[in-house]
Amino acid sequence: MDPTSDQLISVGLVFGLMMLSAVRGMLNRSGLIAAAIIGLTVSLFGHWTWLTILISFLAVGSLATLWRYEEKAALRVAEENKGARGWKNVMANGGVASIVAVFNFILDQPDWAYLAACASISVAASDTLASEIGSLDSRTRSIINLEAVPAGTNGGMSVTGTFAALAGAALIGFLSVSLSSITDVNIPLLTLMIAVTAIGWLGCQVDSILGALLENRGLIGKHSVNFLATLFGALMAILYHARFL
Repeated sequence: MDPTSDQLISVGLVFGLMMLSAVRGMLNRSGLIAAAIIGLTVSLFGHWTWLTILISFLAVGSLATLWRYEEKAALRVAEENKGARGWKNVMANGGVASIVAVFNFILDQPDWAYLAACASISVAASDTLASEIGSLDSRTRSIINLEAVPAGTNGGMSVTGTFAALAGAALIGFLSVSLSSITDVNIPLLTLMIAVTAIGWLGCQVDSILGALLENRGLIGKHSVNFLATLFGALMAILYHARFL
């Protein structure tokens, strides 16, 4: 596919993202602006397949947010405004992918860049599904000391949340494999699937640890935790690529 066609697809995807988000209420006004910036950066400096994976995460994450929303609201563990994300949430979950896209444009290293971008999104998807689905599981324990904690506690982990985290990471792994042939990526498909899934799940655990150690103490906020966890995912992917691929 020629570069012009890729760019047209990229712009079309960003426009579609704006329309879908506005109609479905997935993003508020600041979130829409941030999503436009992130979307154009990721798709034009990276590839439109990256944005496709990012949009898929947004869609699945929004559905997970609305799942049993009233119950989560009653427990005060639900996202505000029916889950309409703002710019901080968009930057926290997609900012690392956009940074990777810029480095990809400068260095022209599609293999590690694609792996890093997918891994960062995998962390975001894993954490979102773990939080939204696991927040109603009463079998929640602290990831630090395994003591029982209320459902929805920062740094809490549950059986349901753990499996939801794995499902979220595996979904992004599957999408990464499915779309990799469209780009110039030459990573073996099984390796790509395992790496993106494993890093995504591990990144979710890092998010929980940061939440327990730093967010609960008021040292950093939720969005900073999310950003650092996705950054961990990207860095782990780059390290894995450098060491094993």
